[in-house]
Amino acid sequence: MASQGFWSLGAEDAGANPGSQSPSATLLNVGEVEKAADPAAKQPPEAEEAAGSCGSCGCNKSCNCTKAPLVFSDLYSTDLLPALDSDAKTMTFLQEVVDILLAYIVESFDRDTKVIDFHYPNELMQMNNWELQGEPASLDDILVSCRATLKYAIKTAHPRFTYEVAPVFVLLEYVTLKKMREIIGWPDGRGDGIFSPGGAISNMYAMLLARFKMFPEVKEKGMSSVPRLVAFTSEHSHFSIKKGAAALGIGTESVICIKVDESGKMIPADLERRILEAKQNGFVPFFVSATAGTTVYGAFDPLIDISDICKKYDVWMHVDGAWGGSLLMSRRHRWKLDGVDRQGLMQNCNQMHACYLFQQDKHYDLSYDTGDKAMQCGRHVDIFKLWLMWRAKVEHAAL
Repeated sequence: MASQGFWSLGAEDAGANPGSQSPSATLLNVGEVEKAADPAAKQPPEAEEAAGSCGSCGCNKSCNCTKAPLVFSDLYSTDLLPALDSDAKTMTFLQEVVDILLAYIVESFDRDTKVIDFHYPNELMQMNNWELQGEPASLDDILVSCRATLKYAIKTAHPRFTYEVAPVFVLLEYVTLKKMREIIGWPDGRGDGIFSPGGAISNMYAMLLARFKMFPEVKEKGMSSVPRLVAFTSEHSHFSIKKGAAALGIGTESVICIKVDESGKMIPADLERRILEAKQNGFVPFFVSATAGTTVYGAFDPLIDISDICKKYDVWMHVDGAWGGSLLMSRRHRWKLDGVDRQGLMQNCNQMHACYLFQQDKHYDLSYDTGDKAMQCGRHVDIFKLWLMWRAKVEHAAL
């Protein structure tokens, strides 16, 4: 059920009262929100009229409507802008979101509240429906998810905050990645992964893992302990492949570009020829980066043929899906990524065994302690945007 939000829908009327506060003034005084209002205080007649009319219909100006308050359990993301005649619904929904955020901010600065409402991962998984369903969630469910996420999240603005992980967002990343692996076709969604800041970092992660799988000693002894490695990618691939090779000490000259056909797809025969040529010259092929949606042409490399070649020569196959990987969500176009399920250490590759942060004696499943999988010490909360949008628009995400 919608409530009178942070910014009243009758704000224009309130602006006429010189004693009323603006939204910015209200925001500056959020510490005052829990003070009890004087029940005997008499509001001006115009304010009573505005509250009586606008509070019941959700209009953005004073009127005499008799519409019932919005019931978000009957509304979905498709009922908001840019849907026709959805201005008032959208405004009211956004007010609810702002109210949730303001309540969280006020609580975060309260020394009498907990820094975290701690629960073990298995308990937290049962306390709210975090799973991604096959049907879109109502707007009411979305608001419930927002409240639950903030309720169990770390209050980083709390005066007593020192350091902790992100319990809710780790769970959201877990359920989302598992669902994505199921869509790809991996049995029971088994596998591993993390969210990264973008495609360039993801490509470098892939190269890092491929090198570690073939030569795990490189993690401690460096590039001097391994032979000359070479990677392969198409002429139309993203420049981040060479950038990753430079950053990892492999060298841009060790990235061999494979010819493409007239539509911009990698030519498998040329890939096999260049792999054999590299081996004959004493180099070690360790990585092939196929592209699902090249930057300029939008071409999809023939993943099945490339996978067969990689298996034949025992080379790690990576698929750069930054541009077109989302087609896995499309019933109509996902065939363009046939073969992506053939790919297959992140923890072993990147972990530094920092026991002062990643204790091994915690009283819960340590697989939820994902911090040591990443090259970054801290990561931005990218998962929440995708998870919340997925819940709101799931049926529209598989077209």
